[in-house]
Amino acid sequence: MYLVLESIESRAKAPMTNDEKEIPMPRESLQTLYEHELKDLYSAEKQILEALPKMINAASHPDLKASLTEHKAITEKQVDRLDLIYKELGKQPENEKCKGMEGLLKEGDKAIEEFSDSDVLDAAIIAAAQRVEHYEMAGYGCARTYANMLGFSDQAELLQVTLDEEGEADHRLTDLAEECVNIDAMKV
Repeated sequence: MYLVLESIESRAKAPMTNDEKEIPMPRESLQTLYEHELKDLYSAEKQILEALPKMINAASHPDLKASLTEHKAITEKQVDRLDLIYKELGKQPENEKCKGMEGLLKEGDKAIEEFSDSDVLDAAIIAAAQRVEHYEMAGYGCARTYANMLGFSDQAELLQVTLDEEGEADHRLTDLAEECVNIDAMKV
């Protein structure tokens, strides 16, 4: 035990190599990461607004159509909140495409095509929509945390409102799936 402690103490006294040195993360780095997350979310929301009409048209269950239609209106408000955050930061939203959302939406399109003549189409739409919601919740949770850490409490509150809305949408989709859509899909 003494040898282990002595070894630890001698390493603590020895100068660190370049590989071992801790490099403190400057505030600007977290700010940059925050802005990157906002850019990703902005692009994701814009892509969702483009994809929702196709999902709404493909859905057959009236409650699913209504839920997706309602979420389209909510998504428009979420984009407005992101615009406000960008304005507060003195920045403009960038046009870089969120590849993660692009992939999720392509998978949703594929599911709509694959199950278009099937009684499980609504279940497939819900599954695709929930993947989107979970992606958004992860992004908004991170952005909200960064905003709080950077002292942007008003922005953190706006991001929390959106995070709550995404969680509510996910719960509504789960309820629809469990209460009727998945049950209807099993009747085939």
